[in-house]
Amino acid sequence: MFAPLDGILVVSMEQAVAAPFASSRLADFGARVIKLERADGDFARRYDTAVKGQSAYFVWLNRGKESVVVDIKEAEDRDLIERMIARADVFIQNLAPGAAERAGFGSRELRARHPRLITCDISGYGEDGPYRDMKAYDFLIQVETGLASITGGPDEPSRVGVSLCDIAAGMYAIVGISQALLERHKTGRGTGVQVSLFDALSDWMSVPLLLQEHTGKAPARVGLNHPGIAPYGAYPCGDGQHVVISIQNEREWQSLCAEILGDPALADDSRFATNERRVANRAALDDIIITVFRSLARAPLMERLKNAQIAFGALNSVEDFAKHPQLRRWPVETPKGAVDLVASPIRLSDEPTRARPIPTIGQHSASVRREFLGR
Repeated sequence: MFAPLDGILVVSMEQAVAAPFASSRLADFGARVIKLERADGDFARRYDTAVKGQSAYFVWLNRGKESVVVDIKEAEDRDLIERMIARADVFIQNLAPGAAERAGFGSRELRARHPRLITCDISGYGEDGPYRDMKAYDFLIQVETGLASITGGPDEPSRVGVSLCDIAAGMYAIVGISQALLERHKTGRGTGVQVSLFDALSDWMSVPLLLQEHTGKAPARVGLNHPGIAPYGAYPCGDGQHVVISIQNEREWQSLCAEILGDPALADDSRFATNERRVANRAALDDIIITVFRSLARAPLMERLKNAQIAFGALNSVEDFAKHPQLRRWPVETPKGAVDLVASPIRLSDEPTRARPIPTIGQHSASVRREFLGR
């Protein structure tokens, strides 16, 4: 199995989603990840019992790791952590701001003691600023960044239904760590990486922010439509199912009118002749599209859309997604049996065929203590 991060040791004082996301993806490609947990474990272990009595979140985010139980207030455990960090390439932590420093594991002091070490601090709002000490979870960041205000239907805002902010922060952490590893290869010195959930989502909110500041208006909440492109949304079919279409340019618009709607002249209708006009007259355009789409069941309609080279997708449920022919899976062993996870989206020429197992709480405590403490 190709493992580009083989030989890289990651020590992660982590919990919940963002930091475990980052460290698990490093583990996917060969890094040795030692997860430090309290005696009662990462609290994400107890979010639910959906996967054979285990948390769906924990199963998703902790494959390929070693679990070691530590109490940072105990001298022997502090010594163990220090010895692990002394050998580590990367140290990740997402404790509350200032907690790692108070425990003696602040990033700057660690790098001063271990110049080759790369540290990664993941927080809610960052290590400075007026919100530094605010508690921050995914949904809270969604509302603070304005994401919820542009998500949902016209009547009320909504949250995105996955841990978007945590995932974004975890992804940026992986990028930052990768950059730091490359930099260390050149200079021999480690560096500090800081990522916050707020900064990660702020970057993803750049287009709505620019629209607000340059036009005085943020994107409207339009449910299953695109706020700035039309037609781009979900439409009902004759069998009660829905299909989503996306028209990105005038060539596609002309094709939709001629080959799907059966009215080539519609492409030049003054109400719809440009994308901006189509957005302004969305209701009238939707009425025309719905009339045609409701005359067909979804399967034959999708076939016609495919032949006309119109971008489309089925409005699937999660149950539909679980059976999707394009979905790639990795089997992983858990303490309560094998589970099929979604495979890594990073596909290398010699990609691994399965993920490494998910640990029980403290499964590797004894072996790691022998390795690093000699007892």
